[in-house]
Order: sequence, then C-alpha cells, then structure tokens
Amino acid sequence: MSVASAAGEQERLVDAAITGRRSIRAFLDTPVPRSTIEEILAVASRAPSGSNTQPWQVIVLAGEAKLRLSRRILAAHDDPEALATHHQEYSYYLDEWVSPYIERRRKTGWGLYGLLGIGREDKARMHAQHGRNFCFFDAPVGLIFTIDRIMGQGSWLDYGMFLQNVMVAARARGLDTCPQAAFTRFHRIVADELGIPAQRMLVCGMSLGHADPAAPENALLTEREAVGAFTRFEGL
Repeated sequence: MSVASAAGEQERLVDAAITGRRSIRAFLDTPVPRSTIEEILAVASRAPSGSNTQPWQVIVLAGEAKLRLSRRILAAHDDPEALATHHQEYSYYLDEWVSPYIERRRKTGWGLYGLLGIGREDKARMHAQHGRNFCFFDAPVGLIFTIDRIMGQGSWLDYGMFLQNVMVAARARGLDTCPQAAFTRFHRIVADELGIPAQRMLVCGMSLGHADPAAPENALLTEREAVGAFTRFEGL
C-alpha cells in the first residue's frame, strides 16, 4: 500500500469512528471485556489538558455494582417527594431556552418520543423513558466521571475532550455509548453508593456496550448544521 493510500485509509477509519458515534438508548446484554474498557480509557487519556493536569477520574460499573446504583436512583426518580430533594450541582443547560437551541432540543426530544410512540401528553411514559438513563439503558457497562472540585473551568473543557475520546475509541472497537448528564441530579446518591470523596464532583455518566439493532429508539439520527452555518473564514 502506498503512503497516500495508507493515509487515506487512516483518514477514513478515524472519520468513521467520529461520525459513527451516536447516543444509543438501548443496548444488548453482550459483555464487554475489562481489557477492552482499559484499552478505551488508555486511548482516551491521550486527550490534551492544560499543563498535563489530566483532571479525569473514572469509576467503571458492571454486574451487581451497577444494579445497586440503578436501583437507588430509580427509587428516588419514581418518588415525587424524594425527587424534589435532588438537584444538579451545576447548570448543564440554559436557564431560559432561546432560538436556535430550543428548536434543536424539541426536534431531538420529539424525534425520540415519536420513534417510541410516546405522545406529547403522555407524561408517565416520558418519565419512564427518562428513568431508562439510570439503568444505563441496559448496557453491560456504566461509567461515572468525576473531577476534583478545585479544578477550574479550563479543566472542564479538557474533560470534554477526554469524554469525546472515550466515545470515539469505543466506536473504533465496534462499541456504542451514551453520555448522560441525567445522573448529575442524583449526585448525592452516586457519591454515597460509590464512596466518592467530598472533594470530587460528578461530571456525568455514560453507558457503554453493543447497540440493540432492533430497538426503535436507536434509529434516531440527529442533524448537524453545515460548516458554513457556524464558521467564518478570513484570509482563505
């Protein structure tokens, strides 16, 4: 293979891993070997971080450990009184939704509910679908990501690059993921169940495994704006 052909093949593979990433919301119970998870995290750890601080800390859950956490969170999620006592430690979304973000959010939400046959007034099924987050959408592996509270905003930007690397490295191995900010509301339960020290803050969770090809929700494919819509070129 020529140098040009090899470079082209590498480009194709990298692009396929990036563009093939989707948020999967139904997984098969096919196990993922610990060695594969370790490979993914080792690759992801090459993410850049200011002064090489490497602010990421990861807890990998499977089996009974994952089920225990899921049961505790779902119990709070399904109890209105308990649910009212749980709040996020940081704002992930806008306090007040404006255009064009509100339109994108609605299109994604109603697209998912439409695939599942959930009507706009069916609050019970919406609640149940949201609760699927907390069983990691039946994925065999759940990941919990934390950061030291002393870290600044720049370290959170670094963390995003690490999370993206996890998802792309998983995709390169034929696995799928779903990053989940939903866990942040229940940070106290997560910290208590997993023994996370007070100086660490929950960033998000993530499901990892093999997508269920028969699940209708996995047909959701969100759109992206054209490059010209979010880019300005000068001097080119």
